[in-house]
Amino acid sequence: MSALPISVFIIARNEADRIGATIRAVRDLTDDLVVVDSGSTDGTQALAESLGARVIHNDWPGYGPQKRFAEEQCRHPWVLNLDADEVVPPDLAETIRAAFAAGEPTHAAWRLDIAEIFPGETRPHPWAYVLSPVRLYRWDRSRYSPSPVHDRVELGAGVTAGRLKGRIHHFSVRSLGDQLDKLNRYSDQQADDLDARGVTIPSWRVFVELPGNFLKAYFGRRHFVRGVYGFLTAMNYAISRHLRVAKHYERRVTSPRESGAPLR
Repeated sequence: MSALPISVFIIARNEADRIGATIRAVRDLTDDLVVVDSGSTDGTQALAESLGARVIHNDWPGYGPQKRFAEEQCRHPWVLNLDADEVVPPDLAETIRAAFAAGEPTHAAWRLDIAEIFPGETRPHPWAYVLSPVRLYRWDRSRYSPSPVHDRVELGAGVTAGRLKGRIHHFSVRSLGDQLDKLNRYSDQQADDLDARGVTIPSWRVFVELPGNFLKAYFGRRHFVRGVYGFLTAMNYAISRHLRVAKHYERRVTSPRESGAPLR
């Protein structure tokens, strides 16, 4: 099958155990597959190159800036963004091909459903919670947000987003411990972002953040359909959201003059 007039870009760091499946699933869709690596030490770069990717190093500046850098390395105006733990199944690949079958697609941006696959599962649960961000778009008309923590495409003037049928398979959880380590690091970046934007979260949120976000994940995001494992991943999510607020509060307590944030 011939390649589509799109580039595929992936940001990565130490993803040798997962990125191979991501690349193999889309390498027939494109003649320009870009991996932006921020310093892997596990052979991610060599593996990606062996599968036909152009690998470019860029020190980690945050999620939005890294994806904006990756956009700028792409040869085509149309880009498909995937994370290194996401796999495009064959039915979605055919849907993407169909969008280009008659030439320029009808929208300049497309939302793609993303469903998590937890350890022990081979496909998304039928009732799995689904996110639908813009992932296929013309980067000359829309760009990733420059925010270091908010991972989203900001649509340009006059751009509307369609929605393609099918689901990206998201293998986000290696293990509960790895997930919690990742969420803990992300909470540091979220606290940094709050400081940078001068946002103050009221102190009372410390008491409700964990139980409130457990309920959000367990029921709102339907982790309950995964049984005991879903309970545990919902707890991890709640702990990470609690840590964001706790670290923000701790910074205000330990250096209130420096942060300029009133305690309340």
